[in-house]
Parts: sequence; C-alpha cells; structure tokens
Amino acid sequence: MEVKSRYARAVLALLAGFLLFCAGGYWGQQTSPEPWRVTVQRLPETSGPEEAEPQEEAVRPDSLLPGEVIDVNTADEYDLQRLPGIGEKRARDIVAWREAHGPFQTVDELEQVSGIGPATVAGLREYASAGPD
Repeated sequence: MEVKSRYARAVLALLAGFLLFCAGGYWGQQTSPEPWRVTVQRLPETSGPEEAEPQEEAVRPDSLLPGEVIDVNTADEYDLQRLPGIGEKRARDIVAWREAHGPFQTVDELEQVSGIGPATVAGLREYASAGPD
C-alpha cells in the first residue's frame, strides 16, 4: 500500500469537502419550494364616513380610439403622444413650437418641428387635424 504524503492527504480532504459542498448546494436547489408570491391591491382612499360616493377619475386612453382625430392646435402633450410616431419629446417640441409660432395652419406644418419629417407627417394625416373640420 502506498503511503500518501501529508500534503496529498490535505488536498484530497479539501477536494472531498468541496465536492460535498457542491452536491449539497445542488440538492438544496432541487428540493427548495417555490418562492412566495405576494399580491397587493390598493383600496380606494376615503376621507371619512361623510363621503358616500367615490369620485371617479377621468380615464384617458393611451392610444387613439377608432375614428378619433386629434387637433394639434389644442391638444396637450398627453394627447399628442397618442399620435403614431410621436413620443414624449416630440409632443413637447410640438407644444413649444405652437407657443412660439402660433397655431398650425395645416398638418403639413408639423414638418417645421425639429425631429418630424415627411414620413412621420404622412403617417399622421388621418389621425391629426390643424383646426376645426
């Protein structure tokens, strides 16, 4: 029988300990239950018993409704963002241009706003107007 040096026995002991540690971690992952899932629902706030009817907030859609046309001269930033191809920055730019230069005469004038090109205006034609129809 071969006699192992003290160093070799220490290395083998560390290796065996490492393998047991890894096997225990793997086994622990396989047998652990699913994590808890918590669902929270916020109840409507009431100011007291004297308030019998809850007030409903106006719900604004995130996209255009069927057949809806938005007037670029009166729309706020939120409504302008509902137009296809118009994000938060472009909506702010449209409002700023409108405040600096006055109302748009046609939808084609939107091309004068920084970042809005002919392709974007072409996509807006059926959803936007520049005044009462």
